[in-house]
Order: sequence, then C-alpha cells, then structure tokens
Amino acid sequence: MIKQFVRTSLLSCASIAVLAGCGITESITESASATGTQTKGVPKNIIMVVADGMGPAYTTAYRNYVDDPSTPEVETVVFDEILVGNASTYPARVSGYVTDSAAAATALATGVKSYNGAIGVDVNKQPVNSVMHHAKSKGMRTGLAVTSQIVHATPASYIAHNESRKNYNEIAEDFFDVRVEGKFVADVMLGGGTSYFERDDRDILAQFIDAGYEYADSYNRLASVPAGSNVLGLFAPVALPAVLDDKRKNRLEYLTQHAIKHLENDNGFFLLVEASQVDWAGHANDIASAMAEMHDLALTMEYLRDYVKANPDTLVILTADHSTGGLTIGANGDYRWSPEHLKSMSASVMTIALEMANEDNPGEFVAQKLGLSLSEEELATLDSVSNQDDETRFMAVKTFLDTKTNTGWTTGGHTGVDVEVFAFGSGYQSFTGQIDNTDIAKTIFSFIDKKQPVIIDSDSNKVSEKVSTNIELTSDEDDDGLCDFKEDWRCN
Repeated sequence: MIKQFVRTSLLSCASIAVLAGCGITESITESASATGTQTKGVPKNIIMVVADGMGPAYTTAYRNYVDDPSTPEVETVVFDEILVGNASTYPARVSGYVTDSAAAATALATGVKSYNGAIGVDVNKQPVNSVMHHAKSKGMRTGLAVTSQIVHATPASYIAHNESRKNYNEIAEDFFDVRVEGKFVADVMLGGGTSYFERDDRDILAQFIDAGYEYADSYNRLASVPAGSNVLGLFAPVALPAVLDDKRKNRLEYLTQHAIKHLENDNGFFLLVEASQVDWAGHANDIASAMAEMHDLALTMEYLRDYVKANPDTLVILTADHSTGGLTIGANGDYRWSPEHLKSMSASVMTIALEMANEDNPGEFVAQKLGLSLSEEELATLDSVSNQDDETRFMAVKTFLDTKTNTGWTTGGHTGVDVEVFAFGSGYQSFTGQIDNTDIAKTIFSFIDKKQPVIIDSDSNKVSEKVSTNIELTSDEDDDGLCDFKEDWRCN
C-alpha cells in the first residue's frame, strides 16, 4: 500500500485611498462598474469562495499560463480585476504560525482562531457558530459546492463541530444531526463523499432522501432536479476526479450554477464554493493539475462576475485558506518559466503514472497524454521507470514536467504566507486592505445581521443544536501527515 510521499504581488494597503497608490483602483472601479458593484449597503446574497492552497504565486502562474505569447504584454485575468487586499492566515498560538485547512476554515467560517485539525470548535474544543448557521437562523437558504468530499475540512467547518478533521464519519453525521432551529444547516450540498453517507452502520443518504432531499449521483441527474429543491449531490465515493481527469472540465462552475439555481429566493442565500483540489496539486507538487484546477476556478469566478452583473445585490468573496507547496515560477537560478508545455495534457500526472505501467510503450504513452513531442532520451527515461512502483512513476512524470517548465517547489506542505482577498458586488469595500482571515467571517456575520461589524468570539458566538464537547485538547492535531495515497491521500 502506497503511503503519501509528500510531507505532512502581495497587496498590503489599508484603504481605498491607499489602494490608489498601489495602482489597482482603476481595475477595481472598472470591475465594479461592469458588474453593478457600485451599490453600497448590505448584500442580499453572499457567496464565499475558498481556493484551498492558492497562494499569490498561483494567481501569477495562472496569468502566465493563459497568456497569449503573440502579444507584447501579459494579459490580465479575472483575478487581477477583483483583487482588493490580503489576509493573514495564522492559526491559534498552540499550532504556531502555519495553518492547516481545518483551522483556516474554522477561522473563515466562524471568526474564531483554533488549532490545526479543528472543525468548528475553538481551542478549548467548544463548538462555535458559523456564518452558514447564522444565515440559516435568519431565514436565508444555504448551501455548498466543492470538488472534495463534502465532509472535508473546509465545507465541514461551516456545518459540523468535531475535535478532528479526520473523523469523516462523525462529520457526515453532523450534516444530518446538527440543526438550526430544527432545520438542516445546508439546503444544497454538492461534491463528493458517497462512502461517508451510505454506510453499513448508518445510511445518512437514505435519511436525507426520507427528509425530502433530491439526490443526484451524476452531473446529468443534477441537471434534471427542479429549481428550488433541497439537494444532496454526491458524485464520487470520496472526492471528485482531478479536473484533468473529469469528463466535465468546468465542474466547479457547473456545480456553482446549479447550487445557485436551487438557493435563489426572496430572503437571499449564503453559498460556500471551494476549489478544493488546488491544494492537493500543491501537496503533490503537480504544476499541471495546479494550473488546470486554477482554470476551473477562473471559469467559476467569471460566471459569478456575470451573475453579480445581473444580480447587483449579491456579494462574492474569494480567498485562500493558506498557500501550499511553496510554488516558484522559475527555479534553480534560471529565470525561464514555460507553461506552454502544460496546455495539451489530456490526463492528470497521477492518472498518467498509474496507467503507463500497463502500456507496451510507456514513454510514447506519456508523450501522447502530455501532448508533447519527446526526445529519444526523454522517452527512454520514462520507459525506464514503467516497471517501478506508483510513487516512483508519479515522481518521474512530475519531475519531468517541473524540468520542462522550470517550476520549483519548497515543500510538500503548507506555507505561512498571507493570501490574496478578492471581492466584488454589494459591500465588497469591507474587504479592502490588509485583514485577518477571521475578519472575513466577522464581516459576513455583520452583513447577515444587517448592522455594523461586531466582535465575534467563542463566548458570544451561539452554537447550533446537537453538538458534542467531551473532547480533550492536544497541541499537535495537524492532519497533514501520512495517509493512504491511493485510497484517500486527500487529507491535507
């Protein structure tokens, strides 16, 4: 059984006036005008987008990845047009300066710093309320659309309360058992994770169906669900396929569109969207998947920008929970970066590595999947690893692409850098400048309450019903360690 083999232009302006000095006021103004975001006030709908693992290097790399080399300038992309600030990401002191996805998601969802591994609980492992709970209590419809299993760290932190992100089955139970004034926390849940909901010991999927939820187990089935339904859509046993392997190359955009279709109503909605697998590409140091996942995210943001233009009472926020992998654009003292070698791939590096073992001419097979013409030496190198284990083959293909593109990585884990904050729509001005990740939740709480920002802490943050608190604190609850690579390496 293969174990996981990866180890477990920043903006710092403080106001719109200072933003002018940073040279981006024009792009913000143009974006606001184009999308109807000059409206100030309280948004009716709030869409929170988390790009897991997307540090600043990822947005720069993506801009270069989609650049038209026939023009003298590097063209801007959707991320450039909606950038408004930065956020710090550090967890509670007990976990140091570098966060995991669970602590970061808890901060983004509840406004409370916690330890690495925490799902909707504070450092004393007491449950804290999330903005999704609060939205539900105010009569808004609520939902999530993610490319991981829906019980993964980020979506889980908006619904569940658990001492450890590793407790996937318990988290799945919270999706059904945790209620807000007798109502389910989420009306729409789209992503992966069938194996956590359809189990021998408890069939949570059947319980949701009995409770009136429409169930979709395929993209086509999701398309046939009547608008305005409560929906549980689980499209894979664990996570969705990597976008390079998925039959739908805009899967996050597609799920987001359908989530909104079911959430729209007169009282407004709160929607969590997560580009989950940017992070997994970073952990694997896989530049090809990283750029493909970023493209899926970019398509989603372009759709949301159009949605806000038609619905100017909607606020969209995009940020990352942390950066992953220490991506560098250029490496080893060489200033070249060549993303053009990534644009013709027809499968992920992992899929290529797994399948090449069964091929008579593995080097040629890899070349075909990469969409590249390889030299005899390159083909021979790939042929030589075809009978090795999965990890060795993966590393060979990954390293080949790193060398071809001149991409560098500093770690297989997370880094502690600040992350970018993007926002547009009604109330976007509240997210400008340098903020902390907890400030995002605090501002969303205040918007839901329709009053000025208030301090949110674990004492005033009333929790939802059905929570467990008989848990003990440990200082090393970091879930970014080893896990089974082939079955569920996506635990970071």
